[in-house]
Amino acid sequence: MISPPTAPSRLPAGGLLVLLLLVAAVAAAGVGVAWAANPAPTGAFAKCRTAPQVAPRVYKAAPAMCIDTNKPYSATILTTKGDVTVAFLVGSAPVTVNNFIVLAVNGYYNGLKFFQITDWYMQTGDPLNNGHGGPGYTLPEEPAPNDAWAPGSLGMARLPEGISGGQAFITKQPWPGGNPTLAYNHFATVSLGIDILAQLTTEDRILRIDVKRG
Repeated sequence: MISPPTAPSRLPAGGLLVLLLLVAAVAAAGVGVAWAANPAPTGAFAKCRTAPQVAPRVYKAAPAMCIDTNKPYSATILTTKGDVTVAFLVGSAPVTVNNFIVLAVNGYYNGLKFFQITDWYMQTGDPLNNGHGGPGYTLPEEPAPNDAWAPGSLGMARLPEGISGGQAFITKQPWPGGNPTLAYNHFATVSLGIDILAQLTTEDRILRIDVKRG
């Protein structure tokens, strides 16, 4: 609920000066926070850039392909409860893997909460923390015939407009009722730290994601 607006109050000259100094300090701090949340990709991922940004964590389009689909990739998701390492399924979901890696190395997931946790999966990747946010685009479906969603599988959420470009989930238990018939772009599998999943709550966050090629 939004509270009714109140009339603005005047500040004495001294108070106005203090306020201006505080605003300047906050603005400077904001620049530092923005830099920390949007690191510049380096090394093997120096060319893995997002499309132009139109708002915080919102982009004009999905990123261009920058990974080598003939090479293996992995990532360590550093959370407030510990580290989870995943191996990417480049062969079956190359577009989704590329998208996740580009967002990760550009800091999209830094600081985001696991905003939804059930008994069998957890979801992150939404700056709004309500299931309606994302990077401003959808992904093509990348179905995998006879795909098995074992505990520790990573996929992308399905929204009314299509496959989310940013909201990713990790299964903690097998998919209820058997594997889904719809595509959820299974793009990675947890290789280390699956015990961390049971410890995470909706107050926990992703600190950063370190991606490795080879």
